[in-house]
Amino acid sequence: MTTQLPPGLQLEKLNERIMTLNVGPQHPGSGHMRLVIKVDGDYIVSCDPDPGYVHRGEEKMAEYRNYIQNIPHLERPVIHDSCNVLYPYCLGVEELLGVEVPERAQYLRVIASELNRCVYIQYWLAIYGIFLGHSTMFMWPAGDRELFIDLLEKMTGARVTHAFFVPGGIRNDVPANFEDMCLKRVNYFEKRIKEYAAIFYDNPILISRTRGAGVLSRDDAIRLGTTGSTLRASGVDFDLRKKEPYDVYSELDVHSNVLKDGDSYARSKIPWLDMLESCNIIRQALQKMPKSGSVRVKLKPNPKGGNDEVYKRVESGRGSLGCYIVSRSKPEPYRVKMSVGSFRNLICMPYLLKGEKLGNMPAVYWSLNYWPVEADR
Repeated sequence: MTTQLPPGLQLEKLNERIMTLNVGPQHPGSGHMRLVIKVDGDYIVSCDPDPGYVHRGEEKMAEYRNYIQNIPHLERPVIHDSCNVLYPYCLGVEELLGVEVPERAQYLRVIASELNRCVYIQYWLAIYGIFLGHSTMFMWPAGDRELFIDLLEKMTGARVTHAFFVPGGIRNDVPANFEDMCLKRVNYFEKRIKEYAAIFYDNPILISRTRGAGVLSRDDAIRLGTTGSTLRASGVDFDLRKKEPYDVYSELDVHSNVLKDGDSYARSKIPWLDMLESCNIIRQALQKMPKSGSVRVKLKPNPKGGNDEVYKRVESGRGSLGCYIVSRSKPEPYRVKMSVGSFRNLICMPYLLKGEKLGNMPAVYWSLNYWPVEADR
């Protein structure tokens, strides 16, 4: 067996020195999955990710429920980004049914999806702080995300799983004072997350554990099919809100955040920059959104799609999230298949961890913006 190891390590009797570690599936450093890691001393020789411990069978369940009944359970794989999980499904069903969503509903969808993006990133960032031994960076995001959770509750009626997006628009209009409340919280939130730079991104703890760790080149990021912050941290400017705009994103000025280093530090910083951009998008949407109008097209009971198929994708908190729907002229879809960013980014984990120190594993792993429950949908 030929293994690339750091200089200075003796290679004789290599197989006798290799130790296999099972990290997870119930472990603070792996989440709801298992990592089969082989180490030689403190260095990782190989890593074999073993997902599937929280498999829910969402796609199969969708075949036994009609297009409307699928809404609540399809958002469960990523409950803290439920709007973006439902987004491509609703876009696909609307195309199958030939439904045009009212303009006000499209703007409210954009606002809800960007609020949910920030809620998810704050959750991800809080866990990253714990992974790196930075407890302050757990408390700050965990507290700040409550601002948008409360706002989404006023908007949708539910704090976490909203079931807000439905084929034809959104479930209900927002309260009369929502726009002013949303603008005030967004402005405060933007000032607040800028303070993260001093406490976290300029912190020597984060820098020493992530700079140069798990470097993913631009060519490898494309070759391995990565997406979202993992892809853009390696210098690839690809954001579906700009490249393939949906709903009213084409009417908004969306900036795509890109860094070139491709290491764990760059991958950890892109989501933070994305939160700042989400605040900018929400402000634009609040300004351009019609002040009144319908927010949903009323569908017939048990609507049926034609004998057709459709694929729609959006830019979620983890990257490109697509939904492929096959219709056979029945109230229930014949097939629903989701392509999620977490599963696509998982493939590069073995490449990035090989040769790293075992202590760097959490920093590299969580920088990939991988959410096990989404991958195990």
